[in-house]
Amino acid sequence: MRTVAAFDFDGTLSSRDNFLRFVRLTAGTATTARALAAAVPAALASRRDPTQRDVAKAVVLRATMRGRSAAAVRDLGARFARTVVADHLHPEIAGRLEEHRRAGHELVIVSASLTCYLEPAAAGLGVPTVLATDLAVGPDGRLTGELAVPNVRGPEKATRLDAWLAGAPARVWAYGDSTGDRELLARADHPCLVDRSGRLPRDAPPVR
Repeated sequence: MRTVAAFDFDGTLSSRDNFLRFVRLTAGTATTARALAAAVPAALASRRDPTQRDVAKAVVLRATMRGRSAAAVRDLGARFARTVVADHLHPEIAGRLEEHRRAGHELVIVSASLTCYLEPAAAGLGVPTVLATDLAVGPDGRLTGELAVPNVRGPEKATRLDAWLAGAPARVWAYGDSTGDRELLARADHPCLVDRSGRLPRDAPPVR
């Protein structure tokens, strides 16, 4: 049976949230601030309805990404990813990833982060598979401002992982730090809830 180690990214492997930082880098502070203001109603509603977080994210992306060259955003994502991998990883969780690699386990990142920076970040970490949030690209090579797939958060994380596994039996380790990882952790044989300081739970089993 194959063994898979699935990692959330922001707050788990990475020591910070990267989504808004990348949006601000791409669109500028003023445009990002206006987009966040427009997303406030959905963000407030998410306290009662977690799916409104996806709505808020969609509002921000439409306001900041629509019409931008997909190639230029990918190039910016690659440069952004190098900084994240060099300076913004949780050492203990990055070390855990290496333990899984040495054990011969398959590595996958499952994240709501955008693939334009997460794929090059994963490449820098030697992780071959990324299940994350894609931005839709129009026939003119520009971003439409919409998502190409559902936001990979909450139940969608487990759904994407199961689709990737394609029904093959697997022993799954999962690492996450937030309520958005709840379903991914529940799906795992070995769930590990990472704390805000990037530490594993004391009772986390050894990699084997």
